[in-house]
Amino acid sequence: MNKNLGYYLALPYTIELTPDEDGYWFAEIPLLPGCMTQGSTRSEALERIDEAKLLWLETALENNIPIPEPEIEQM
Repeated sequence: MNKNLGYYLALPYTIELTPDEDGYWFAEIPLLPGCMTQGSTRSEALERIDEAKLLWLETALENNIPIPEPEIEQM
């Protein structure tokens, strides 16, 4: 199966949000090394992590870098 950007964007990657001491929010996707950002609000951090994920995935696909996928629990 040839997996494209749309495939990876639809996967449920876990996002970790951490409030910082100075009032900012730090967001990262641990499964995608280096995919992180921050925002002055929680919602801004979430918007920015979506942008960071898009750029991370585009770069990985363009450079044939293996892309880890989240494990999806079976019900």
